[in-house]
Amino acid sequence: MGKTFNVNANCEPDLHYMVDISERIGQIKAMVDAGQYFTINRARQYGKTTVLLALGEALKKEYTVVSLDFQLMSTGDFEEEKEFTAAFADGILENTEDIPEKIRESLEAFADKTAGECGGTLSALFKTVSAWCAQSDKKIVLMIDEADYAAGSQVFLDFLSQLRGYYIKRRKKAAFHSVILSSVYDVKNRKHSLRQDDNQTANSPWNIAADFRVDMSFSAADIAGMLGEYEADFCTGMDVEEMAGLIYEYTSGYPFLVSRICKLMDECVAGQEDYPDKSRAWAREGFLEAVKILLEERNTLFESLIHKLEDYPELGTILYQILFTGKTVPYSPLNKSIETAEMFGFIKNVGKNVVIASRVFEMVLYDYFLSKELLANQVYDAGLVEKNRFITGGRLNMRLVLERFVVHFNDLYKDQDEHFLEEAGRRYFLLYLKPIINGTGNYYIEAETRNRERTDVVVDYRGEQFVIEMKIWRGNAYHTRGEKQLTDYLDYYHLKKGYMVSFCFNQKKEPKVAEILLGDKVLVEAVV
Repeated sequence: MGKTFNVNANCEPDLHYMVDISERIGQIKAMVDAGQYFTINRARQYGKTTVLLALGEALKKEYTVVSLDFQLMSTGDFEEEKEFTAAFADGILENTEDIPEKIRESLEAFADKTAGECGGTLSALFKTVSAWCAQSDKKIVLMIDEADYAAGSQVFLDFLSQLRGYYIKRRKKAAFHSVILSSVYDVKNRKHSLRQDDNQTANSPWNIAADFRVDMSFSAADIAGMLGEYEADFCTGMDVEEMAGLIYEYTSGYPFLVSRICKLMDECVAGQEDYPDKSRAWAREGFLEAVKILLEERNTLFESLIHKLEDYPELGTILYQILFTGKTVPYSPLNKSIETAEMFGFIKNVGKNVVIASRVFEMVLYDYFLSKELLANQVYDAGLVEKNRFITGGRLNMRLVLERFVVHFNDLYKDQDEHFLEEAGRRYFLLYLKPIINGTGNYYIEAETRNRERTDVVVDYRGEQFVIEMKIWRGNAYHTRGEKQLTDYLDYYHLKKGYMVSFCFNQKKEPKVAEILLGDKVLVEAVV
């Protein structure tokens, strides 16, 4: 059986197409060589386990590696100290080579809960580990995967405190050379999940962890390397660099999203009526079809994003304002909802402002926010009723979409004030458009043009692209600049026709759709 794209559990080089992570492993190993204590804290499905397994292989020639997975321990193992020490010792015995005989006997006593007078305490366990570190020919490195599985456990907090104490005093008392925890949460963020009191925070175990700055997202070059291996096997004729650029453009290198889109093109798109073979699937149209499938599925990553909005209503408000009003939101790591969303990989700090982390997440969020308005929105109903009239011969008539939107919007909202137009106008165009392209096409918003005065929507429908600039009317001079901006954008997309929707606050305005020629470009302009 040949290799596949993998989105479940860890990736293995002999089974899966995967990005070359050797450079990242080298960077992390340098931290281990320096004897650092750190957390590989990245969002869910970000390749942490794959990295940890590869790191263990890279370290074992020079170090004794104690590699544990807290997810393999039961909830009961974190309820009592004796249960935890037994499970921890058992994990060491099962997953570590070259344990001296006396240390092994001691660990077996902990695992069998027969540790004598010490009663299986953490302090006794760490004394055993210290003795092992003192006599070991190799320095010992502790790696714990899924460390946040123990969130909320007082025993885990006590364990971290012991770990901290021994690590700080390792020059005087032998201890693990380096400690690596892998989790969504940074060790310094564990205080959010554990109970807080003055004594606990005064003796915090959080303040020793080194910053983990290794970039674990995939670059376009990383993706191209993986696709090159696939292309060598299947000879699809794809433009590897172009495809890698497209995937990166939509995913910002989020490992799960990269692998999922590739897997969908390979296994779901290829073989469809419109994409009968892999050659057709691994082209721009096949890629967009994979994105459409991705957005329609329920997966744990998207569900986690929506759950965070429900857990942190303030975050939902922030993201809504960014998407629909173009508001600039300053980045603040002290804001709990912003900190949490960044930790889960949904937003990032760009130029000291909050930015949604990828185009895919933006599309998921647009669908989510718009879906909450669909049933009670008249302009959506209008688009739904008329949707079939806009498709002729499988092609979307975007001019007709603008013409009918102007009619419906003017009928429904002509008496609304300036504030309504500015806050709701562009959102209502998307609501009108959604049922027309739903199930066949996609749209996204160009982030760099999304502000209070201008938003560019790019619609993909059966391989045909439409660029629509939506803007607030600020006078003729501003309108002329908008036309120039739109023609520049059409050059970027290699298009000859573009569309513009202007929301005008002048009550004497004449709603209309007109077509103008600007250079070699045709602009279809609607005034609402």
